[in-house]
Amino acid sequence: MLIVMRQDATREQIDAVIRAVEERGCSARSIPGGERVSIGVLFNKGPIDPSGFQDMPGVKDAIPVTRPYKLVSREVHPHDTVIRVGNVKIGGENRVIIAGPCAVESREQTMSTAEHVKKAGAQIFRGGAYKPRTSPYAFQGLEEEGLKILAKVREVYGMPVVTEVLDLEHFDVVEQYADIVQIGTRNMQNFSLLRRAGEAKKPILLKRGMSATVDEWLMAAEYILSEGNQNIILCERGLRTFVRHSRNTLDFSAIPVVRRESHLPIIVDPSHAAGYRDQVLPLSRGAAAAGAHGLMVEVHSTPDFALCDGGQSLYPEQFEGLCRQIRAIYDICDESLDRGGSGETV
Repeated sequence: MLIVMRQDATREQIDAVIRAVEERGCSARSIPGGERVSIGVLFNKGPIDPSGFQDMPGVKDAIPVTRPYKLVSREVHPHDTVIRVGNVKIGGENRVIIAGPCAVESREQTMSTAEHVKKAGAQIFRGGAYKPRTSPYAFQGLEEEGLKILAKVREVYGMPVVTEVLDLEHFDVVEQYADIVQIGTRNMQNFSLLRRAGEAKKPILLKRGMSATVDEWLMAAEYILSEGNQNIILCERGLRTFVRHSRNTLDFSAIPVVRRESHLPIIVDPSHAAGYRDQVLPLSRGAAAAGAHGLMVEVHSTPDFALCDGGQSLYPEQFEGLCRQIRAIYDICDESLDRGGSGETV
């Protein structure tokens, strides 16, 4: 349920509603808005009679929430969430390009790649310090040394950095170094990790599970929001299907669905969807046209020698071309809105 307070509701009236919610054995989450405060009712074990709240002083309305996810939904939070990371905004009318190598392999490789992507137009740098690999014999990342290299990227190039956390054991150290903490596809339903992410002070980038429905993905985000962290970026990265011509199948339809159902920003990772660098650019163009708030693209200064996912990593000059084309697509979408277009796919 969502309890909508009047614009002139006092602090005492808001607190009285929160107490009334908690007396019913539920949790109350205050949701500040532009003009008024709303209160989300969480952890109720069944339907709640709205009449018990509608007559309370300061209450404008009590609205049942029909979606299984509450805090994630537009029913509870109708306006787009905009996440600020340093000087970068993600969500709403803001678009972001995140770029960097799959893995931090060395200081030289990482700094060289950062210089290239920064010059081309990337606003946030990505790089894996801890790598979840299918094979136990594959490169597992430089761990904390890799995190220190990412911190150097931020210092030298002024770019916020995003990197993945694998487990509870390393969450504290990743949160210490990263500006955005990524939860990867294999951990989308690691519920203890999601709850810890909800306690984090940093934004969370939540990738869709490789076989997850949109509802399951949004419910995973609900775990994080329910613990208090409001700053979640959703990332579509392709689903595992029967095809063999690409690594995964990128679900473009998830972009408008998520934008309709949720206030959270959604970006796309075309690199993991494709698995082959020649597919990354067309998938990126499609994601931008479908209304994604941004892209996360793998770029490597020398991908032929990469220790991880070199075959799907763009050369720096390819990434420059991608940035030019993506900016042009977003400009066209903006012009459509300025001319009074529906904006359904933007």
